[in-house]
Amino acid sequence: MATLRVPEAVPSPEQDCERLHKAFQGFGTDEEAVIWVLGHRNASQRREIRGTYQRLYNKSLIDVLHSELSGDFRDAVILWTYDPPEKDAKLARDALKQKKKGIKQLKVLVEIACASSPHHLMAVRQVYGSLFECSLEEDIVSNLSLPLRKLLVGLVSSYRYDRELVDSGIASSEALKLHEAIKTKQLDHNHVVSILSTRNIFQLRETFECYKKNYGTSIDQDIKNCGAGDLESLLTLVITCIDTPEKHFAQVINESVVGLGTDEESLNRAIVNRAEIDMIKIRGEYSTLFKTSLEDDVKGDTSGDYKDFLLTLLGARF
Repeated sequence: MATLRVPEAVPSPEQDCERLHKAFQGFGTDEEAVIWVLGHRNASQRREIRGTYQRLYNKSLIDVLHSELSGDFRDAVILWTYDPPEKDAKLARDALKQKKKGIKQLKVLVEIACASSPHHLMAVRQVYGSLFECSLEEDIVSNLSLPLRKLLVGLVSSYRYDRELVDSGIASSEALKLHEAIKTKQLDHNHVVSILSTRNIFQLRETFECYKKNYGTSIDQDIKNCGAGDLESLLTLVITCIDTPEKHFAQVINESVVGLGTDEESLNRAIVNRAEIDMIKIRGEYSTLFKTSLEDDVKGDTSGDYKDFLLTLLGARF
């Protein structure tokens, strides 16, 4: 389901580092070499490259990329070069330290908690503590107010069972609890937070299906009918990331490239985060939702090395 294309014969980390080092020498930078090396390596290979570059040249590859590249291209390449848990820890920290912390800024926290594996969430939390000398939960508590704080703390502090285990009886009873909370507009009820933050993804999808079957409308539609506040928007986002993450990321990419200007931060986050996970599914969902090609929309809204790098991650350049 990934669009990242790694060659069958991968050079050694030393060879990759030598090619990168050569790309940074002399007047100007060989951006195509940077794209070719980093854009065709998976997370573990990129981790080895970073460590090897530090050992060979006594320099941080991230620091060198920052000084040698520029603009949106630099931001995307650096984000891609970070180890995934470190990358998401930094994205979460940036979101929480924004002056304005609306739904757009908080999307990354929901994506980490609801559209990633339990192991990845745990790794993000560990890295977050190491980098910033406080827990992710502490930062959420100190930077957000109720009721968003209650929901997000529950989501990021959970550790879901990661196997496909479903109990239809539990799905029915918890669909009822969710329906009662939504009907009375108690969207931050303990039952809601507990169910959404502790049940495994497969169990929750069964619960959402049971909700629609038993009550005639989807759970996200009933939440939207409660109002247009931040809690309603955040809960709808949680449901989508759990139920159909490919739809969520297709929407993020579309919102990034449609209209006046480009939201490069959101575009980078979506493509960088999902190129090794489910970008093929996202690409198909994008076509279904928007009747156009994801690659064509990215091509039409970006340019130069930045465009080439994103298209490389999307598997369109090899």
